[in-house]
Amino acid sequence: MAEVYDRVRPLYPDRLYSDLFNYIGGDAEEPATLATVEIGPGTGQATGALLKRGATVAAVEPGPHLAVFLRQKFADEARLVVINERFEDAPLPAEMADLIFAATSFHWVDADLRYPKVLSLLRPGGVLAIVHPHQIPSEVDRGYFAASQPIYDRYFPGVEWNDLLDPEVTPPEVAEIIDTQAFEQVELFRYRFDQRYTTSEYIDLVRSYSGTNQLKPDAREEFLADLTTFIDAEFEGYVIRPLVLTLVLGRKIAS
Repeated sequence: MAEVYDRVRPLYPDRLYSDLFNYIGGDAEEPATLATVEIGPGTGQATGALLKRGATVAAVEPGPHLAVFLRQKFADEARLVVINERFEDAPLPAEMADLIFAATSFHWVDADLRYPKVLSLLRPGGVLAIVHPHQIPSEVDRGYFAASQPIYDRYFPGVEWNDLLDPEVTPPEVAEIIDTQAFEQVELFRYRFDQRYTTSEYIDLVRSYSGTNQLKPDAREEFLADLTTFIDAEFEGYVIRPLVLTLVLGRKIAS
């Protein structure tokens, strides 16, 4: 499953990292100058980009199989340490991080512990960066998500899988970070882009979702087979997901 996840989950656009490193400031080109904790890196879509830009990364990954995959994927990378723990439980030194980075993972951290843990690890002036993808309404999807909802209704009754958000979405972390009164210079960036998948790629993506894996094996395969038939018959063998990525940034106030 890790290999499938790595193949179909999106890479984040270069301009996101440019905005992040411009916000951080300093000499981002100098190797090993940016001590980074990455929360829930998965298979390392963002990890590689952070390493490429000179960061030293402690990747805190709770999934044992994903942790093994990360170690193998970046086996030759001396500036990466993989820690197989929940972020809440990771034994990291106080005020060791210049950057804490969470891409599509911050919402999994215990709500009562996430900001206290972040603040304990960030140095004064250190940066918290939170990335989330949001699916939005757009004609580029050719009506696929509305048309496929009846299939989801059969297998997930009462669940709205294809809930769409306003393109100007403001994620809740903006208010949460401000409410801590421990951060300054809170900023929000949005990035609009479309993901195109062949039928097989899209089925692999849906297979990687936690909701899909809650189905019993027979029902899961029937669900994916129904989606396959539908995409091939009604949507010419491909799906486009219109997305907005949000990047929320905050700098720990130096006391």
